[in-house]
Amino acid sequence: MKSSAPFSKKGRIFIILVAVGIVIVAALFLFTPKTQAATDQPIAFNHQVMVQLGVNCLFCHSEARRSPAAGIPSMEKCMGCHRSVDPTNPVIKQVADYYNRGEPIPWQRVNQLPRFVFFDHAVHINNGQNCEKCHGDVGHMTVDKPVVTMDMGWCLTCHEKQPNGKQLQDCVVCHR
Repeated sequence: MKSSAPFSKKGRIFIILVAVGIVIVAALFLFTPKTQAATDQPIAFNHQVMVQLGVNCLFCHSEARRSPAAGIPSMEKCMGCHRSVDPTNPVIKQVADYYNRGEPIPWQRVNQLPRFVFFDHAVHINNGQNCEKCHGDVGHMTVDKPVVTMDMGWCLTCHEKQPNGKQLQDCVVCHR
């Protein structure tokens, strides 16, 4: 008597193994941390210089206190200081050139989260987290680069250490 199944036992095992293989490869591709190199920027901005002068991250990235995005300082903010502070410096001259042309500097993002993740800088800053926790010691970097892999496991590890850790592990905190 012949089986009415469309595939033999070996055929079904093969299909299952192929499907499992595809799932494993997809999971590795989607969830394996990717090492990131420093992003090429239009101007060689050195955060180290600012920190040595005592400028706090939140002076330039003031949006971090009140919005989800930390933001890039406006050209007006940069030139507010640099019209008189070191205006002959070649890097400051590059900034001034963009300002005088009325063009924004085309900065490239250094840290990127997936679009399906909601992250709010203000919530973190206003609850005592410092910039270095996620961005590393940018004040000692000559080129800003990612220092941690900002994936779900990394975020949850921090969330579970907070006093309201159980609440912070609810999916809707980050996925809206």
